[in-house]
Amino acid sequence: MASTAMLNSPCNIGAVKFEIKLKRSPNLLCARPSVKLNRSRMSTIRAIKEGHDNESGSTPLKKMGLTDEECEAAVVAGNVPEAPPVPPKPAAPDGTPIVSSLPINRRPRRNRRSSAVRAAFQETNISPVNLVYPLFIHEGEDDTPIGAMPGCYRLGWRHGLVQEVAKARDVGVNSIVLFPKVPDALKTSTGDEAYNDNGLVPRTIRLLKDKYPDLVIYTDVALDPYSSDGHDGIVREDGVIMNDETVHQLCKQAVSQARAGADVVSPSDMMDGRVGAIRAALDAEGFQHVSIMSYTAKYASSFYGPFREALDSNPRFGDKKTYQMNPANYREALVELQADESEGADILLVKPGLPYLDIIRLLRDKSPLPIAAYQVSGEYSMIKAGGVLKMIDEERVMMESLMCLRRAGADIILTYFALQAARCLCGEKGYKLAGS
Repeated sequence: MASTAMLNSPCNIGAVKFEIKLKRSPNLLCARPSVKLNRSRMSTIRAIKEGHDNESGSTPLKKMGLTDEECEAAVVAGNVPEAPPVPPKPAAPDGTPIVSSLPINRRPRRNRRSSAVRAAFQETNISPVNLVYPLFIHEGEDDTPIGAMPGCYRLGWRHGLVQEVAKARDVGVNSIVLFPKVPDALKTSTGDEAYNDNGLVPRTIRLLKDKYPDLVIYTDVALDPYSSDGHDGIVREDGVIMNDETVHQLCKQAVSQARAGADVVSPSDMMDGRVGAIRAALDAEGFQHVSIMSYTAKYASSFYGPFREALDSNPRFGDKKTYQMNPANYREALVELQADESEGADILLVKPGLPYLDIIRLLRDKSPLPIAAYQVSGEYSMIKAGGVLKMIDEERVMMESLMCLRRAGADIILTYFALQAARCLCGEKGYKLAGS
């Protein structure tokens, strides 16, 4: 057996005397301190709780000027500093039955027990960068309220619009999409004003890009604001919406918007083949850098009513069911998805938003492309109306609805709540999501 040696050596560290016993062996050197404390230092090592400075808490404990070795030596010697006692178990209300604990190992509520724990495990988040702000513009100088959309206006393109964009940028919203109210005198059956390089939308893009070069501008590509018939395409005398002829017009419109400085053109017309045709037209004119956000799954929905009032673009006759999707259809969205992907779309959009969460999730699961959701005018106005009538908490419902769109899979959300929601997210009103 290997020999061992015992070594006794006194050691002083400050006022703490150590007697170190070392036991030497081939593999191990052990040191066991025997702590002796000077009597005069005993009171200084113990942590003394100071008086309260208010009803809700105490002043911080004063430091005693001890070294780490002195603090550790005190604990080893049994002089453990004071700390608050274990809190008593909260009492149940009178009449609560006494029962045995359920024999379950998994209790999901453990991960919801406090706001800090819930925040740590939150799976979905939202920030102002996820929001795109739809803005209505017109030729006038004054801002005109939209009756069916409280808080929304037709903005004067040179004044009110610039101010609204500045407000949005102040709270982190740097993406907008423009929708024009075109004078009736400029509307025609073929929508030629849509590609007028000096029209309302191109002028507005140039103005905004001159003032805010880094602003991300989305544009709407469709004929309905420019059509005397109020449809997204050219209408034949028998009421049929002409597909290929409409696409020809849309290509010219998209190129005009790109020439003005648009970052993303967004065909919302739902004509067959328009994404590929627009991509080819943009590339041919040198606009390979301009993105296409396709309205991939745009449903013939009743939630669009307030929007059509805002632009005065209701169809003069009939409806849009021959080109927009049937709200009853789910698998059909995959047909549109595959077509848009193959034709070169950069972003896929679902419209409306909240009633179509299943479609958002479908596209999210089936495509690697970014997914956009449009929280449309009807969704916005219902929340606003419920808030005015005190039936719901407007801000909490607003934020919950946006979070649901994100949870379903939307990377970005087009919403008229963009400015209001961003202000909440930035803490201007101390907003916290329900349950936080």
